[in-house]
Amino acid sequence: MDKNANQMKTLFIATTLILVSFVSYGQRRNKPKPKKSYNAGAIFIHWGYNRDFYTKSDINFTGTGYDFTLQDCQATDRQEPFSFENYFKLNKITVPQYNLRIGYMIKRNWAISLGFDHMKYVLKDNVPYQLSGTINPGVDLETNWSGTYINEPVLTQEATFHYENSNGLNYIRAEVSRIDQWYRQRNSAWFAFSSLFGAGVGAIASLNDFTFAGRKSTETFSLSGMAISLHADARLEFFRHFYIQPGIGSGFMLQNNVRTRPEDYNSVASQNFGYLEAHVVFGWLFYLKPINACDACPQW
Repeated sequence: MDKNANQMKTLFIATTLILVSFVSYGQRRNKPKPKKSYNAGAIFIHWGYNRDFYTKSDINFTGTGYDFTLQDCQATDRQEPFSFENYFKLNKITVPQYNLRIGYMIKRNWAISLGFDHMKYVLKDNVPYQLSGTINPGVDLETNWSGTYINEPVLTQEATFHYENSNGLNYIRAEVSRIDQWYRQRNSAWFAFSSLFGAGVGAIASLNDFTFAGRKSTETFSLSGMAISLHADARLEFFRHFYIQPGIGSGFMLQNNVRTRPEDYNSVASQNFGYLEAHVVFGWLFYLKPINACDACPQW
């Protein structure tokens, strides 16, 4: 019995060791594969905020009884002052200038994405502009602009003449991006650093406020034009899933159909201008098709 007991004990130990070896091997084979944000199958989504700077432009205004241009117009953005109420209350988070985007890695290092930049364009007042064009007599009794003008110096006042896309200047764009990872913490993978360079194209949806001829119209909606842009970002990734992404963008906007009166399709403004955007966004990474990319493995 002692001999049989010893044999059974030996068999049990051997069997256990074999099973443990198989389990360990199976675990190694089925171990979740490391995930990299620049490989095919990764999805990213982010939200953040922007500041914008605009080049000078000529703005043409047409409508019933007038067709005139203000030359070398200057504009600013209008970002909300930082506060808990302005940036974190759910019913107000779309009030500040923000960026929203979702993207997909179609292949290693290359992504496509769709989203929009909620920008704001506000004409500066009390700045000398030049007025050219025609305004019929009796149309504007507030500023007393009347007749035909050729490069006439004027000063705009918000109470009598004002133009803005403050709710806003929405650039809805598709983008192709190149993403390269330059550093990754290999032992814990808690941190990685990547660069992103992208080119985008899309449409502009405007909500326009316009004050002229003794009347103020607000939030007049129009698909007002199109834009092209380039973007460069730095992505700071944490624990493979979270990231903070500061960056800049620059582009050209062609607005040829900004509606200024809600009931009159003939009342429009048009302009072309360049812009520069600085932004910071906060995002989340998902992995649909993680691949084996361990540090010791060869790259095929």
